[in-house]
Amino acid sequence: MGKCDLAARASRPVLFSALLATTMLTVPALAQDNGIEVVTVTAQKRTENVQNVPMNVQAITNASLQQLQLTDFTDFEKYMPSVTYAVSGQGSNGGPGFSNVTMRGVATDQNGNHSGPLPTVGLYIDEMPITNIDGTIDIPTYDLARVEALSGPQGTLYGASAESGVIRFITNKPDPSGFAANFQAGVNAVDHGGDGATVNGMVNLPIGDSAAIRLVGWDEHDAGYIDNVHNVRTYPTSGITIDNADRVKNNYNTVNKQGARAELGIDLNDNWTITPTVMGQVEKSDGVFGYDSTLGYLKVGHWLPEYVHDSWYQAGLTIQGKIADLDVIYAGGYMNRAVRSEADYSDYAYWYDKLDGYGAYFYDNAYNLVDPTQYIIGKDLWTKESHELRISNDQSNRFRFVVGGFMERQSHHILQDYKVVGDIADFEQVTGWPSTIWLTDQLRVDRDYALFGEATYDVLPNLSVTGGIRLFRADNSLDGFFGFSAGFSSHTGEAICFKPTIVDHGPCTDLVADVKESGETHKVNATWHLDPDKLLYATYSTGFRPGGVNRRNDIPGVGPYNSDKLINYEVGWKTQWDGNRVLFDGDFYYEDWQNFQFPFLGPNSVTIIANAGDAHIKGLESNLEWLPIDNLTLTAAAAYTEADLATNYCGGACSDPSNSIEAPVGTQLPITPKWKLNAIARYEFNIGDLDAHIQGAMVHQSGDWPDLRTYQRNLLGKSQAYTMFDFATGVSLNSWSVELSVKNAFDKHAELGRYAECTPETCGFETYILAAQPRTIGLTVTQKFE
Repeated sequence: MGKCDLAARASRPVLFSALLATTMLTVPALAQDNGIEVVTVTAQKRTENVQNVPMNVQAITNASLQQLQLTDFTDFEKYMPSVTYAVSGQGSNGGPGFSNVTMRGVATDQNGNHSGPLPTVGLYIDEMPITNIDGTIDIPTYDLARVEALSGPQGTLYGASAESGVIRFITNKPDPSGFAANFQAGVNAVDHGGDGATVNGMVNLPIGDSAAIRLVGWDEHDAGYIDNVHNVRTYPTSGITIDNADRVKNNYNTVNKQGARAELGIDLNDNWTITPTVMGQVEKSDGVFGYDSTLGYLKVGHWLPEYVHDSWYQAGLTIQGKIADLDVIYAGGYMNRAVRSEADYSDYAYWYDKLDGYGAYFYDNAYNLVDPTQYIIGKDLWTKESHELRISNDQSNRFRFVVGGFMERQSHHILQDYKVVGDIADFEQVTGWPSTIWLTDQLRVDRDYALFGEATYDVLPNLSVTGGIRLFRADNSLDGFFGFSAGFSSHTGEAICFKPTIVDHGPCTDLVADVKESGETHKVNATWHLDPDKLLYATYSTGFRPGGVNRRNDIPGVGPYNSDKLINYEVGWKTQWDGNRVLFDGDFYYEDWQNFQFPFLGPNSVTIIANAGDAHIKGLESNLEWLPIDNLTLTAAAAYTEADLATNYCGGACSDPSNSIEAPVGTQLPITPKWKLNAIARYEFNIGDLDAHIQGAMVHQSGDWPDLRTYQRNLLGKSQAYTMFDFATGVSLNSWSVELSVKNAFDKHAELGRYAECTPETCGFETYILAAQPRTIGLTVTQKFE
């Protein structure tokens, strides 16, 4: 989009110009008369050129999402070097909606348990936080303006759970300037698997001169590629054999999702605009997404039904206007997410029996041993309500500021029903729950309140300093029931209940806990513009994550866990060269992660969170973009992360002689690889009247560990380094375009993560490997209407 285009549109209604500023994107892959055009972002909650933002912002535009065929988080995470994710195996199928996002190596586990710590990365749709304790909801990329990843602590403007960074999904906005629509259909075939298909559509409808509505819909079927093969298992204690012959199925892990988004924009007058939005999705995934390393590549041998039915909606309201010379923005949102799931938990039953003779505890009323195979039925409900009010002055002033207030309440009603296949004795069952050996029926509520502000002063025309502070108060509570029946255990569950049921339908209450804390986080930045195309910056910033409640307070030394803190020291550069035909950005950082929270599976595979000590993280992030000739774009991005323990981890106080060192000083933190990089080449040309292109992309990352502790990581093994290639080519004519893509072109057997279905020291002998999707060939057709 040229400068003349923007000037011509400046006289249009406030809604269009304001929202265009919020979502405007340019395509780095296109050569322009003045070189590479860069992306306009709102990372600092104001609209600005990404090259003027003094932090590492990895932005993937709408055009790049389409060009690279990035349809979900697993796809676009590959092209964000500072971002990694892990998968939780217990109680989920390892599929979409349960990945745990990390940035810059600020990670100690892959346990996304419902009673675990808050995330270290904040997630947003536009202005609305959608951060979720149990994993990232599966956001479709269709009709997104861009995805922004903000590296480093963002505690001043984004608060709790933005300790190591923020990821923002920015949607395209309603446009009252004219009608527009598009339709997209695609099919694909997966090696070792089945066929998939996608249908997407968008329509933008002006309503008079000052309002518009944008309607978006999607329907997607993802092919499975993991096979549930024939498997027979005999329990050592009872000699009972189970056979999964009736569950054998190829292409076991299919996904089907349908969703829609509606966004209305209205200019009330010359100063005020309101934008209500509602977005929702229903997604059902079957099977599991990790294969059993003991059975072979892309194979599992499970006995019981496995699925996740994930439905959510998110409603938001943004009000933007002016009071005198001040800009005012209110953003409020409400999210509701319901998940019904069933998971095969037979590994837990088998390995506890094999190692500890656990099968001897499962018998019927006549004291005959029964089949101890277990499965989990989950019914979980999350809600999140947030409100933010921000006031800022003219951002072109020499002194400029933004101040605001924020409040959030998120709740999670947790129902995890662990059932035994065999007809267990009445006294072994949790009261009122037939066949249930363990029940979790709890309500978790996290509350967050904050006042924040940032101010910038131009000391010189080319030198500015920024200071920021956020004052916060957090409240985390967890109430309800968890555990066995009184007949099965004398020290958990019903045996230690102290009051009647207060949450849903549990038999009684054995947990009422609450933790409150307050504090502050800071930011200081200096930015020096060497000239209009080059800047240097230095930043000191801090991030935090609130503490919380441990369920297992009956274990000596286990109680509430405290907040942790990340201190970040960073220097970086943003530069453009050769008439803006070369863009080169980067940064060095050093982070001190203090009193970090480490969740792990303790007795009965119940999550315990400990403040494990300190870690030091240092790294480099850089990206390069070059237009060597018109219509050829070369890009590369890389991140090097060295994240190591700075103190011994002993599973408790290291001063206690009874506690051994479980991870010594210098241990590499898990999940994050030391190296992660990508490179893309795209050439655009004409064939007669056709606009054509060809593109190649490479992603590489080094190996990483799944656990912090030495013994557990050696059991699970290390994910190996991998390199994958994607290719695409296509043509367009007028309103039509056709794209042919090959993802994972050489069918690399890449490992995206490793996990066990229960405590690693028990189930780690049967490790599951989350595999990259095998080679996938796709064809997509798009038509645009204007």
